[in-house]
Amino acid sequence: MADFANQERSALHAQSGHFGRAGATGLTVVERTDMAFASLIVKRGKRDALAAAIETAFGVALPTGARRAGKGALTFAGTGSGQWMASAEGGDATGFAARLRARLGPFAAVTDQSDARLVLQLSGPHVRDVLAKGVPIDLHAKAFKPGDVATTLIAYIGVQLDMLDDSPAYLLTTPRSTAGSFWSWLSASAAEFGYDVVTK
Repeated sequence: MADFANQERSALHAQSGHFGRAGATGLTVVERTDMAFASLIVKRGKRDALAAAIETAFGVALPTGARRAGKGALTFAGTGSGQWMASAEGGDATGFAARLRARLGPFAAVTDQSDARLVLQLSGPHVRDVLAKGVPIDLHAKAFKPGDVATTLIAYIGVQLDMLDDSPAYLLTTPRSTAGSFWSWLSASAAEFGYDVVTK
């Protein structure tokens, strides 16, 4: 039997290239297959202990509210009351959930989410215009800033939207099972601006 453990797999099977409006690139889409995810739900009365454990083990101050904080390739994003989505990139992604569970298990329920997600990094001069066609929150630079996180719906599909920087660039994660439907929405929304797809 083939062993697919720890292999990077595309949820989209999209091809690199330029699509939509010719001669313009309003959006660049990069599918991230080099990331691991784990959800954390704090155990009753253990919020301070969890924050201290994360600070000690990883040097990261656990964010309060819908924000993201990280160090190096590791990030914790607040997704709800007492809930965070942790992520790791590149070489730090191997065995990520198990490493978190070993350090944080006494304080939080840790669940591996790595194979459950489509992860897209979106950037470009029209990224806000594209997202505005489906995101029901204000993405103006004064309202949604680098480090902000939103758990919302786009085209009736649940997404986590993280603002990475003020270029602007966003990280968007959605259930892998909805990849086809989500891509249909995104490609249609981006077509008028022209978009590049970059695969690794």
